Amino acid sequence: MFYSGISDEAGQDIATQIRAHQELGWRHLELRVIDGVNLTQVDDAIFDAVYGAVTDAGLNVSCFASAIANWARPITCDPAVDVNDLKQAVPRMKRFGTTFIRVMSYPNDPDNPVDEQTWRNESIKRMKQLARIAEDSGIVLVHENCSGWGGLSAENSNILLREVDSPALKVVFDTGNPVTYGQNAWEYYQAVFSDIVYVHIKDAHKVNGEDQYCMCGDGDGYVKEIIADLLKRGYDGGFSIEPHLAAVIHSGQQAESAERLYQSYTDYGRRLMEIVEAVTPA
Repeated sequence: MFYSGISDEAGQDIATQIRAHQELGWRHLELRVIDGVNLTQVDDAIFDAVYGAVTDAGLNVSCFASAIANWARPITCDPAVDVNDLKQAVPRMKRFGTTFIRVMSYPNDPDNPVDEQTWRNESIKRMKQLARIAEDSGIVLVHENCSGWGGLSAENSNILLREVDSPALKVVFDTGNPVTYGQNAWEYYQAVFSDIVYVHIKDAHKVNGEDQYCMCGDGDGYVKEIIADLLKRGYDGGFSIEPHLAAVIHSGQQAESAERLYQSYTDYGRRLMEIVEAVTPA
């Protein structure tokens, strides 16, 4: 088992992201956005600089948190955008020795919605194409229980993986997302457990219908119970934090200060380590 985190939640620049993980004593980080641009989309010079900084620091990249099929790319978007993103990501992942790339499965288009059957069929079709590319490239798409057809329910997640039927499509389970989508995190986790290869740690309450993110273990995400159960079952993958305390990238919520962002991230990491220590079987 190892610790990681979506590092832009500590700071926008790579130096700050690295510093946060070093302060926590962690050897991994999950790369998403560098100075406002996703790692799969930065130009080669910026990528080279990021690669150099991370490797010089002696850190490993546990996952690329891509924008593929995410909340900003509805089912009506051009599928070539995701294919191109994935093909650009592959050689970059190879340089880092990274196996996992986070994906979602296309939200419906709020401005031009399609019917549920079309949404389902097109999501599965697109994911099959992406999984073939991943399989041929020796990497794994980790599907997050988030925005998209496959995240609507544990049943949909299982259908998606069954229909795609590829060893290159697995699950990254996010403990906080079921709260956001009105699901029971413990029940969702149990239903998809057999395909989980990576875990995002987030926690939240619903307050008057709005998400209120909180320190891990303090919300309705069953964080302590899920971590305990995973460890009891022999899980040896990553726990990657995504606090959402000081900033929420998809909502446009910005941190009140860089210091607040950094401190909330490192505090969250320390809380996660406390939970893991408390629930680890003797």
